[in-house]
Amino acid sequence: MMAHRADVAARALEERLGAGRLERNVALAPFTTFRIGGPADLFYRARTTDELCTALLAARELEVPHFLLGLGANILVGDKGFRGLVIRSEARTVEMLDETRVRAASGAVIYPDLIVQTVERGLGGLHHFVGIPSTVGGAIWQNLHFLSPPPARERTVFIEEVVESCELLTAEGAVREVGPDYLRFGYDYSILHERDDRVLSVTFRLTPQPREELRAVMRENLAWRDERHPDLWLYPCAGSIFQKLEGIGAGRLIDQCGLKGYVHPSGRAEIFHRHANIIVNLGGATARDVRELIDVAQSTVQRELGYELTPEIGFVGEF
Repeated sequence: MMAHRADVAARALEERLGAGRLERNVALAPFTTFRIGGPADLFYRARTTDELCTALLAARELEVPHFLLGLGANILVGDKGFRGLVIRSEARTVEMLDETRVRAASGAVIYPDLIVQTVERGLGGLHHFVGIPSTVGGAIWQNLHFLSPPPARERTVFIEEVVESCELLTAEGAVREVGPDYLRFGYDYSILHERDDRVLSVTFRLTPQPREELRAVMRENLAWRDERHPDLWLYPCAGSIFQKLEGIGAGRLIDQCGLKGYVHPSGRAEIFHRHANIIVNLGGATARDVRELIDVAQSTVQRELGYELTPEIGFVGEF
């Protein structure tokens, strides 16, 4: 936004959100798992579901460009940042409704917030997603999934399998409870990609299961991920960069082209040496560095193997 327009928008938003709650010129890199991204003009932390609703409605009514941020785990933020309002969902309440159902606010983190509490109660279903950085809202957005490791590597497990209902702030401004059919889940997809609906809370229906069995699956999944996925503290990243192609993984194609371990000329970013569908920040990487590695992977795979790679991460802000 232009400086004058940003000041006008900030004043109007502060009237709705409360004095002192709106931050300005906040670097977004620390709020993403890539540790990359320029500043947001305006930044607001929604600590409750009501605050989240208020912020979203205010941004819509005032026509302020806005972006809802969770853990920032599946996005790349541009080096020039975001011109508008970034709303960070920090509503993390978790409530047991009965013996098998749990309701969680959109900002609750799948692990540890949800998984620890449900596994302690001997409830299975969410435990498959241990180690994957995601809020509840983000999990619904992308239909969070995980391919179980050997010997149980029979199928991909999706979050949709345990979703009973979802409370949304709809594009029309109403709060509405919907079922899984409304969300039209697919691979890396939900209807939220196409509508300006925002998740407020989700009710999960889980299955009683012995705690030791649940913990054994969690150990196996974590071990499998540790062999292939980077430690985010050492190698900040956004997870898989490209969508899976029918019958073949994007990482396998990139590896076949000899790009696994390829380092950007700046020395700041790498096509990960253990998983070719992941790009990691080696320290000080820019969004431009990452975009250039994405281009290298796409053009090389297209030229040498004839496949078109499509990014599955979101690109946010100005590049």
